[in-house]
Amino acid sequence: MLDALRHDAALVEAELDRLLPLPAPGPRRRLQEAVRYAVLGGGKRLRPFLLLQTARLFGVPPARALRAAAAIEMLHCYSLVHDDLPAMDDSSLRRGKPTVHRAFDEATAILVGDALLTHAFAVLADPQTHPDAELRCQLVAGLAGAGGIGGMIGGQAIDLADERKELDLEGIQELQSFKTGALIVEACRAGARLGEASQEEIEAVEEFGSALGLAFQIVDDLLDAEGDPTAVGKPVGQDAAADKATFVGRLGTEAARERAAALIEAAKEALATFGGRAALLQRTADFVLTRQV
Repeated sequence: MLDALRHDAALVEAELDRLLPLPAPGPRRRLQEAVRYAVLGGGKRLRPFLLLQTARLFGVPPARALRAAAAIEMLHCYSLVHDDLPAMDDSSLRRGKPTVHRAFDEATAILVGDALLTHAFAVLADPQTHPDAELRCQLVAGLAGAGGIGGMIGGQAIDLADERKELDLEGIQELQSFKTGALIVEACRAGARLGEASQEEIEAVEEFGSALGLAFQIVDDLLDAEGDPTAVGKPVGQDAAADKATFVGRLGTEAARERAAALIEAAKEALATFGGRAALLQRTADFVLTRQV
């Protein structure tokens, strides 16, 4: 499983390196350097991995899948850069190195996020991603929905609100389905769309992504409560310090682990229709449950 993750991470890294502008002399150089600093050389690359693996279920040409995978990782990295800002989570460490606003400055970090967000859509809209303009529009709309007010950004707004402290389990689940789950679901959906999958097949991978995304966040909560910051690559204990309602806080660690395990089983079952072709995606679900980073 780890070999497959590393293999695809290397492919995505090379594609990101190719798609991101190289630093050039002039006033934009600092921004270009910061963009590459934010994206290259770190991260699990789970979302692009899910897109690539889902695309392989449907025989998508690798070059097309890699472009879409790079786009979704650009949007994910933008969200991390902005989440780390003093106005949000005020984090000093990300992926084992100083956050962008610490390594550069806050204004540059804001521009880095803006640049990555817009570049992600430029990549998806390019005919190299897929010759069918209607399908490219579906990819653009899907990523916009997953990343916008009805997805990741909406979840972040809930996360920052004072009401976050009072959320019950249903409210926490809704928050995380927006903030974390929406982009994971879109990674799976985009891979299926690139392969022109049937509606039934798209719904199956969406169900997989939804359960996987929620389990991923529960494990994230567990790592924040119990993890080693050196291994995790970012500060831990921030949720408790901010008095945020989390699955761990509401359920306790053991019940949270049980909830995550049940979700992983549901995710794997959602792929049963694909038989052995989906074995690696099912093993990915097991990895999410046992990960330490």
